[in-house]
Amino acid sequence: MTGRREFPPLHAGDLSADPFEQFARWYELAAAEVPLAEAMALATVADDGAPDARMVLLKGHGPDGFRFFTNYESAKAGQIAADPRGALILYWREHDRQVRARGAIERLPVADSDAYFASRARASRLGAWASPQSRPLAGRAELDARLTAVHERFDRVEDVPRPDFWGGFLLRPETIEFWQGQQARLHDRFRYSRDGVAWRVRRLAP
Repeated sequence: MTGRREFPPLHAGDLSADPFEQFARWYELAAAEVPLAEAMALATVADDGAPDARMVLLKGHGPDGFRFFTNYESAKAGQIAADPRGALILYWREHDRQVRARGAIERLPVADSDAYFASRARASRLGAWASPQSRPLAGRAELDARLTAVHERFDRVEDVPRPDFWGGFLLRPETIEFWQGQQARLHDRFRYSRDGVAWRVRRLAP
């Protein structure tokens, strides 16, 4: 699908009381119609207190929050360890929709990281071993040499294991905002905020 799909105005009565159910609805449609619907921008807090952002892939969502995986020695993982506050945004241009979430980020249990790593293609598993993510390289040749060494190391290993320095994170949102584009920039915006064990929903001006 290449063109922008127009949706009718979004009303409070159209929304689920649970933001994760609402997200699942939107995401299911996006996954069916939007290229790389799982792409999301993740913002963390850098050492100097400034925001730092990059694209990652959403690898799970549910009542606990939003999941992604990375190298635990990467810049973003170090920032999360120092200050677990984070934010994410998914934007689906073809639907003129975006979802924003803010909250604390925590590591996933080892079993969850193992399970996801086992589902990855062999080449991706070897790549995780080879890349010293976020650290300087002398050149592409250094990365290629590291990958060659990893291939040799696991040449006779059918099930490449997860490295200890790689795994998953979970962002547990305190707020989730749903944005639906409309004509004349009079967009529909609704923000869910935690209210004890429940959620409060408010419409926001565009």
